[in-house]
Amino acid sequence: MKQQNKFKSAILVTGGAGYIGAHTCKALARSGYLPVTYDNLVYGHSGAVKWGPLEEGNINDRRRLESVMRKYNPEAVMHFAAYAYVGESVANPAKYYHNNAVGSFILLEAMRNSNIDKIIFSSTCATYGMPDRIPISEDHSQNPINPYGRSKLMIEWILQDFAQAYGLKFVSLRYFNAAGADPDAEIGEDHDPETHLIPLVLDVALGKRDQIKIFGTDYSTPDGTCIRDYIHVSDLADAHMLALDYLMTKGKSNVFNLGNGNGFSVRQVIDAAATVTGCEIPRLESDRRPGDPPILIGDSGNIRKMLGWNPVLSQLETIVETAWQWQKKIS
Repeated sequence: MKQQNKFKSAILVTGGAGYIGAHTCKALARSGYLPVTYDNLVYGHSGAVKWGPLEEGNINDRRRLESVMRKYNPEAVMHFAAYAYVGESVANPAKYYHNNAVGSFILLEAMRNSNIDKIIFSSTCATYGMPDRIPISEDHSQNPINPYGRSKLMIEWILQDFAQAYGLKFVSLRYFNAAGADPDAEIGEDHDPETHLIPLVLDVALGKRDQIKIFGTDYSTPDGTCIRDYIHVSDLADAHMLALDYLMTKGKSNVFNLGNGNGFSVRQVIDAAATVTGCEIPRLESDRRPGDPPILIGDSGNIRKMLGWNPVLSQLETIVETAWQWQKKIS
């Protein structure tokens, strides 16, 4: 398919109907690219595909992938298609290794067969496991403690091997806690089941849930609850655009953390939601969940220095406010 002149080029976005993928598609379109979403819609939403075509298909269907690649001739791939529920990965690891690891391998093979040599991979801080120092930098040891994290680390290894053997150019972006919603409220977070703290707290404000459960109040943190590094999804999408420009101009493979470098506790998130919504947020204190580190904060100094990334929606109340506007819209 020949691209129209108004587009720089097509970018294939696997998982582009999902939360982070859809926000990145908007950023791609804003930068003049044609985002081609490839999604099986198991967790994604066709209504979130607003800025380019939707091609339905599974990540482990190489023939379908190659057919879409022939049709649009994308210059690069942004790979978001993955299952991402930690608990489910423990209960059903086969599902995660088959989709995340095997599916990514098949995607890379389809890229090789289609002469596409650039990919930006949606990785995760879960590849680090239990941190031995905070903030976590990219050279921290990687010892994931669940199949989800291990499946993502496997893909990072495959990317490195393909780069060395076949000349693949990649950027792996290790996310911390993606949060918030498009400031224009065109798209946002809509998981089923929902496991992320901010939308769960906002469901309480909306009356969809009776209370928010706090797992663990005896951690060695200032208020006893876990601390996490929340990054606005639009800032995350902007980082993908910088990574794409980086690959287009320099072509050197690299790995970057994506976080704000600031941590907020569970209680701080709940308090921010109460402030933003003007609603009381009933709380139920419960025991710790196994495997929850007390503190996870990322060091994103490398991507700031090398690519000039500067998150602009980094304040907790700003993140919660954008999520609140979206939650109200879809309620």
